Amino acid sequence: MVIQLGFKVNLKKCVGCRSCEIACRNEHHSDSPRRHVRKLAPDREHAEFAFLSMACNHCANPACIAVCPNHCFKKRRDGIVYFQPTSCTGCKSCIGACPFGAPKYNQLTKKIDKCNLCVDRLEVHLSPTCISACISEAIELIDMADRKMDDLEEWITEVEIARFTRPSLRFVAPKKVSSHYRIK
Repeated sequence: MVIQLGFKVNLKKCVGCRSCEIACRNEHHSDSPRRHVRKLAPDREHAEFAFLSMACNHCANPACIAVCPNHCFKKRRDGIVYFQPTSCTGCKSCIGACPFGAPKYNQLTKKIDKCNLCVDRLEVHLSPTCISACISEAIELIDMADRKMDDLEEWITEVEIARFTRPSLRFVAPKKVSSHYRIK
């Protein structure tokens, strides 16, 4: 059986508290988060506002693996794109190749850093730290190969490059805001 682990982020539940980002920093003793939160507010005319919790998308066809000259990226049988920093030279090829900006350059180590889906926690049957820290339970670990997801209409995959890399990340659309203030 093929497994492809990934994230489901329910934007109806996310409150933008950044607890996922802070927990990630604390877990990995890092100044730069492996998980980062982006605000989505297309424009003032549309009554949509959301926080996108982003990390490595653990793509089915990851571009980072193809471009790394030192073969620092490996795809595990469970679909996790794992990064091994020992042979990383910090060339930043993966940063340019990743359409989602997941790999980050660490100024202290002069190497790349990225989300490994907390594999050390998964191996002892714990959730990734970002999921455990989410106060609104907006982030879930899911198996992308689960065919029950095909019936859901609220999944968003609007990124053009997603056709090639096939990210293991899905969003449940935020609720439309019924009224809002216009700022001039």
